[in-house]
Amino acid sequence: MVLSCSYMVEEVRAAMGDGERHGVALRYAVEVEPLGTAGGVRNAVDLVGGLVVVLNGDVLTDADLGAMLRFHADRRSAATIYLTRVPDPTAYGLVELGEGGRVRRFIEKPDPTQITTDTINAGAYLLERRLLDRIPEGRMVSVEREFFPGLLADQIPFFGWVGDHYWLDIGSPAKYRQGQLDLLAGRVATTVKPAGGLTDGSFAAEGIAMDPGARVARPSVIGAGSRLGAGCRVGPCAVLGPECAVGAGAAVEGAILWDRVVIGAHAELRDCIVASGARIGAGAHVGAGVVLEAGAEVPDRSRLPA
Repeated sequence: MVLSCSYMVEEVRAAMGDGERHGVALRYAVEVEPLGTAGGVRNAVDLVGGLVVVLNGDVLTDADLGAMLRFHADRRSAATIYLTRVPDPTAYGLVELGEGGRVRRFIEKPDPTQITTDTINAGAYLLERRLLDRIPEGRMVSVEREFFPGLLADQIPFFGWVGDHYWLDIGSPAKYRQGQLDLLAGRVATTVKPAGGLTDGSFAAEGIAMDPGARVARPSVIGAGSRLGAGCRVGPCAVLGPECAVGAGAAVEGAILWDRVVIGAHAELRDCIVASGARIGAGAHVGAGVVLEAGAEVPDRSRLPA
C-alpha cells in the first residue's frame, strides 16, 4: 500500500508508521509541490505495478471492492470508477453511464439544469498500470477534468460500477464527526472494532480508571488509559481517544476527543471535535460545531461559541 501525501506528511507518518500494526506494508510517495488528483497518483506509480486501486483519503465507505474487481474483470475494462447515488449531485462530479455501465460523460459540479443522473464519482478507481503513463509528470493534473476525459476521447474501455453501500465524504469537520457517529451507530459495515471490550453497547479499552459514580451512556468509545472522574457523564455518542481525563461532574455528549484531552470539573462538551492535548477549563462549555486544535486551552467557565 502506498500513501500519496503532500500536506502535513510527518503528521501522517507519525499516525500511520510503516503499516505493520495494521497488517500491511505501507510506503509513502511525497509530493514536493501539490500535483492534483491525477498527478499524485502518477508520482506514486514507480512503487506499484499491475492493476492499481486508487482510493481517495477523505472518503468513508464500506464498498465491496471485491465485487468492483469482478465487475472490472468481467467487462475487460482498462479503468473502472466507483459510483454512488446521492439526492443532490451539484456538489460533486456527476457521471453518466451508457449500455453495460460504460462511462459516457463527466460533469463536474453540475448546476441544476445539467443534472441527468444521480450517480457521482465516489473516489475509488481501478486502473491498469499502463494507463498511468498517460499522466504528465511533475505538474498539476486533475483526474476528473483531464485524465478521465482523455480516456473517453480515446475510447479506452472505461466503466462505472454503481455500489449500493454506505458512502460519506468526510472532508469537513462536520462530515468527519458524522462519520464517527455513523460508525458508532453501526451504519458502516466493518470488521474493525475499537480496542477493548464491548460492555453494554460501549467499547472500553484496557487501563481505564473509572470512578464508581461515573456514567457511560451507549454508544461510546473510551480509549486506553483514560480517567473518568466522580459523577461525570460520557455519552451517548462520545469518542474518547487514549489517555483522556474527564473531571468530576463533567459531561461529554456527541463529542469526538482525540488523545490526551483534559476536561476540567463540571465542564460540558457537546457535539464538538477536540484535537490532541487540548485542555478544557473547569465549568467551561464547548458547544455544537466547535473544533479545537491540538494543544488548545479553554479557560475556566468560558463558553464556545461565545
